[in-house]
Amino acid sequence: MSANETAKDIDRTAADWVARLDRGALSPQEDRALETWLGGDPRRVGAFARAQAISMSSERAQALGTGFDAAKFAPPPAVSRRQVMWGGGLAAGLAAAGIGAVALNHGQIFETRRGEMKVIPLSDGSVISLNTASKVKVSFSAAQRLVHLIDGEALFDVARDAARPFIVKAGDATIRAIGTSFTVQNLAATPLLVMVREGVVELSDRQSGTLRLTANTLARAEALTLTTAPLPADKVERALAWREGRIAFEGQTLSEAISTFARYSDTRIVIDDPALAREEITGLFQSTDPVGFAQAVALSFGLTAEVSENQVRLSRKS
Repeated sequence: MSANETAKDIDRTAADWVARLDRGALSPQEDRALETWLGGDPRRVGAFARAQAISMSSERAQALGTGFDAAKFAPPPAVSRRQVMWGGGLAAGLAAAGIGAVALNHGQIFETRRGEMKVIPLSDGSVISLNTASKVKVSFSAAQRLVHLIDGEALFDVARDAARPFIVKAGDATIRAIGTSFTVQNLAATPLLVMVREGVVELSDRQSGTLRLTANTLARAEALTLTTAPLPADKVERALAWREGRIAFEGQTLSEAISTFARYSDTRIVIDDPALAREEITGLFQSTDPVGFAQAVALSFGLTAEVSENQVRLSRKS
């Protein structure tokens, strides 16, 4: 820590580190340098979190239509889990810096509005990234770390604590972890989805028993059954594009894409032609810009996009 280092100096350095991360993965030397810098002063962790939040909120994904190369897409690299979990530093640093709320007590509820994403540092060093229109209840005790995903979608980066398992309950399912990274999606009228990004989790429900899920696995709980499928690491990262305010489609139908956009915005996209709704779309889009998405679709498929208040209607040209 430098005695002459001002808050402005720290903010400037934090912004430089976030800009460097946006350009690609850090070298081992840079990775060590960032960890050393973060560990030198609690104010730096808060400044770094602020800089990342500013970067995420200012991102504007480009609508790339059918020319989008999904294989080349990767969200900007985030800080490594080792850095995030460093000594519980993120949670402690955010608390010291007064950034957001750190979940300390029993029964705390956190939620996001439509189109909002929130990062929630927990008292044990774990971090919850909460997607749009989502709600969780955090209840920690001496025996376990319990989170209820009441609605929506969340990424859980879990700090290791063998004495206190990290348990997520969503609907009839229970997901149990010690130290790992995984997402849970619990939406009305759709199957429950669990995607493991790193480590191992156990997924169980009352009807189907328990499944052990390893990294790069997608599990689906539907109609009293649990099914799993391998998922390439690059697809796992594309599925997490929402953390940067983006949605990556890769062969989804327009109907499915429109349903996804409805989670992020009050502006509705309407297609009256069932055949058109079955057309497939591939591209990277800003999650809160359904009009931009609809216009890109219209351009790609030779359609008309009629924009009115809170609605965009796509139709074939007459």
